[in-house]
Amino acid sequence: MATPLSKGQNAALTAADLRISVQVGAAADLSALLVTDTGKVRSDADFVFFNQPSGPGVRLVPGSAGQPSSLAVSTAAVPADIAKVRAVITLDTPGSTFGSLPAPLAIIADAAGVPLYEYRIDGLASEAIVIAVEVYRRGDAWKVRAVGQGYAGGFAALVTDHGVTVDDAPAPPPAPAPPPFTPPPAPAPPPFTPPPAAAPPPFTPPAFTPPPPPPAPSPYPPAQPASSVSAALQGWSQQPPPESSWTPPVSPPAPPPPPAPAAPPPAPPGPATGEVSLVKGRTVNLLKGQRVSLRKDDGVALTQVRMGLGWDPIRRGLFGGRTPEVDLDASAVLFADHQVADVCYYGQLSSKDGSIRHNGDNRTGEGDGDDEVISVDLTRIPAHISTILFIVTSYKGHTFDQLSNAFCRLVDATVNAELARYTLDGGNLRCTGMVMAKMFRSGAEWKLAAIGEGMQAKHPGEAVPQLARFL
Repeated sequence: MATPLSKGQNAALTAADLRISVQVGAAADLSALLVTDTGKVRSDADFVFFNQPSGPGVRLVPGSAGQPSSLAVSTAAVPADIAKVRAVITLDTPGSTFGSLPAPLAIIADAAGVPLYEYRIDGLASEAIVIAVEVYRRGDAWKVRAVGQGYAGGFAALVTDHGVTVDDAPAPPPAPAPPPFTPPPAPAPPPFTPPPAAAPPPFTPPAFTPPPPPPAPSPYPPAQPASSVSAALQGWSQQPPPESSWTPPVSPPAPPPPPAPAAPPPAPPGPATGEVSLVKGRTVNLLKGQRVSLRKDDGVALTQVRMGLGWDPIRRGLFGGRTPEVDLDASAVLFADHQVADVCYYGQLSSKDGSIRHNGDNRTGEGDGDDEVISVDLTRIPAHISTILFIVTSYKGHTFDQLSNAFCRLVDATVNAELARYTLDGGNLRCTGMVMAKMFRSGAEWKLAAIGEGMQAKHPGEAVPQLARFL
């Protein structure tokens, strides 16, 4: 029969190998802090918990189904400068407290599982964390003390007070569902009404005179009647504005300009532009701000491309809960000059003209390779679309500095070959949205530019009003 302990009471230990277990009326975790005489850990290695299940002389042993893990303590293996091993109970469910549960029970047993002492931790109220018991040195011997100290400052404050480095902020609560988004209808070009033909004057045969010699042919084409241009512009200006939504209103595409004399081909960009060319069989690793022409080294323009976006879940340091699911969403926003014309995203998996398609929502980022893919048929993009921005938003509010291996890559869909890749180093980007890259027209060609700029947006509706500066 285990000897009961009361709060503050201590007792001698004769066994060198111990097992500390707890019984709690809710989901909970057991962890251990190995501290010196100063009450601090020597390093983060002295914190034993589910993400780091072993330390010097202490390890976590998985519990039975529905029960917390237990702590196996080998006092002979605990380093000489460690004065105490503190056992900490943390409730798993946010908002739950010990005051709403039966008093938890801590049990100290020997290596064979024979109970030596038990401590029922009474008097807890609003705390969700408690230092249950501690095994400590007394000269050359070891003793156990019933602590029962509730901690109201939160788990981060508890481990920080003991000298543990906190690497990650707690995961934010789930974001509310975004407002429904209905992309604006694509405006139809205004109808062109030719000017009415003037009635011919009555014909009166003139007196016969010898015809004059024919004039020299003019080198210039006949001028376009002013009435036809006025009619086209008047019809354009009378187009009704699109219905408002959470995206900026869509203006109709500008009418095509009159044909101009052919210009000589532009000179190839110099090294100061940062533009690179695609080389068959070799991936171009883009730098932030660098551009690449979507024309292969054999001079053939790309027609079918895929923009793949990927990321890995949050990198957990020593502090933090279990690895949360990170739900990033890739979107393509189509612009006619500086006005939004269409959006392809998880709520609309195809642009209205069918030139851009989304492969569907990935809500975790698990697995290798692309997590979300946007396919682009460059031959079908309407002439009034001048820019396509590829953005990523964090639906649950996780920031990009918490992620690893965030990247976008361009794939020639015809031969399934990677052409260019831009890898984002999260760094200090404490933002929930990212403009990864853009495709834009340059004369008769399309080009790609790596951007990698952050913004605060958890869904496309919050991102679109912030995109004008990238055009």
